[in-house]
Formats: sequence, C-alpha cells, structure tokens
Amino acid sequence: MNRTDFHKLFKSPGPVVLPVVHVLDHAQTARNVRIALHAGAPGVLLINHDITVEEFLPVIRSIRQQFPACWIGVNFLAVTGLEAFPILGGLQREGIAVDAYWADDARIDESRTADDQPEAAAIAESRHRSGWTGLYLGGTCFKKQREVAPEHHEVSAAIAARWMDVVTTSGIATGHAPELQKVETFRRGVGDAALALASGLTPENAHVFASLIDCFIIGTGINHPGDFHNFDPAKLERLLAFVRGQGECCDAR
Repeated sequence: MNRTDFHKLFKSPGPVVLPVVHVLDHAQTARNVRIALHAGAPGVLLINHDITVEEFLPVIRSIRQQFPACWIGVNFLAVTGLEAFPILGGLQREGIAVDAYWADDARIDESRTADDQPEAAAIAESRHRSGWTGLYLGGTCFKKQREVAPEHHEVSAAIAARWMDVVTTSGIATGHAPELQKVETFRRGVGDAALALASGLTPENAHVFASLIDCFIIGTGINHPGDFHNFDPAKLERLLAFVRGQGECCDAR
C-alpha cells in the first residue's frame, strides 16, 4: 500500500496514531478503547501480551460487539500471519470484523530476492485462503526477532514492501525508540510504501520521526508511569495534538 492510500484510508494527512492496548480482560480493554476514541484516535490495536490467544479471542469478540464502528487491529504475540490469518478469517465469517493484523515477524529473508521469499509467500497464501480482508502490518527487522545487520536494513525494507500492506519496524525493545538512521534507511528502502514504527515513541520524540513515518504504533509511550496496561489520556491527547498540527502543515503545502 502506498503512503497516499494509507493516509486516505484514515483521512489523516499526518502520521496515523494507533494506540496499543495490552489486553488483560474486557473491562480493562474497553476502558482504554474509550480513552483512545475520546481523545480522537482513529482506531486501536489490541495485543495479548499477558494472556493466551485462546483467552484473547473472547475479548476481541466482546470489544467488537461493544464498539461496532471502531477501527480495531490485533496482534497475536509471537504468531505469524501463517497461523493468524485462518483465525481472522474465521472471526470474519462469524461477523467479527478485525480491521488489521500486526505481526511482529513477517518472515522476510534479506539474503533472498524479493520474489524468492518462501516464508512470506506461505503467509500470503494463508491470507488469501483465509478470506480475511483486513490490513496487514508486518514486522521487519523488528524487536526480539532474528537480528538483521544494519547494512541489510534497506534491502529488508524494500523486500518487505512487496509482501505486506504496511512495513513495520521498531527499536531494539519495547519502550526503546530506533536510531533515526534506521528509520531513514527504512524510508529509502520502502520508497513510497506505507511505513509504521512500533516502539519507543512518545509525545516528546514524535517530531523526530514524523516526516518519515506514516503510522505511530504506540503503547508504553502513552501509558501511565509504571503501568503497562492503561493509557494516560493527557499523553495521548498531546501526541494527537502534535499529529493534527503535522496534518495542518501538510494541508498548507
């Protein structure tokens, strides 16, 4: 997906902010979804960082039922699209719409050509066979996955753009922003494709990456201090105010 189409999808000329709820149960998730929507976020991402996929699925169902119009994406921790897409297809057939899947590892192999990616191809086939129609955000050179040398980041990004809707990268760990050079390298690699950043973002450092990134995936940077599971509304509102300002600059140009 190119950058222009991605921003049109969310009606946002500036970076799209997707707050991440680290799910514990329905009540905690619903509370944070309400905070995100009240602040003006265009949607949310839910992740089962502390519970199993089996425990996560009922929460996905109940949150979708409570928020039928909300844009909702999910991440099944440590699960690639190969296993995730059949689950998402099943939910879609139930009438439970999931708008996006964010995978930590899109299984890109920088030692092969863009067309010769057997694991990414198997994931693409799984997606096709599932019938699921959402957006795929694929982790590339992503935290806690196989380490990729910095000199291979650009080619990894270029390959990834061939196999997913939104190329998604990160810093070295949750709460750690990547070096600016990595993000600049990824932008060169993906060209005009949509690019997301998924760790270490805060209202204070968003300006560093805003011109390079199309999507801010943010959790800990907008949570209460020392609280992994609950948004601080003031932090989220500051970030969204900054992003709206970026959008106004884009409109003026």
